[in-house]
Amino acid sequence: MRRSESPQIELQIAPLIDVCFLLLFFYILTSKPTKPEADLGMALPGTVEQSGPVEIPDETRIEILPTGAVLLNEHPMDAPQSAHLPELLTALSRLKQSAEASQSKAAVTIAATDAATHQRIIDVLAACAKAGIQDVSLAAPESDSP
Repeated sequence: MRRSESPQIELQIAPLIDVCFLLLFFYILTSKPTKPEADLGMALPGTVEQSGPVEIPDETRIEILPTGAVLLNEHPMDAPQSAHLPELLTALSRLKQSAEASQSKAAVTIAATDAATHQRIIDVLAACAKAGIQDVSLAAPESDSP
């Protein structure tokens, strides 16, 4: 028995490569590259960090009067009946932020008169604690006698 030899089928690779190059060429020409979005430079409001410490010359002084009124650097802050002192807390928070931005300490001196209630002093100390001010000192009341 003789085997009949079947003709070998050869795969022509040259036309397939030509077709691949044509497809690649077609896709390159028809594709649209996406344009990168433009960088919109904008500055957000906020504090600017200083390179070195900046001296804040004014002393932050909180006075507590016998009526319960609280003065921050001689400016009245809240009503004497207000226990939470929201205006004082806002002012002290701003003081703390500006002190951090200038790389200095936020120091507060509390000067209470002899007739000021202890609860009012505690309210002011609580506002300092909420604002994050840790350098708090108490001033002795001024005496009229020499």
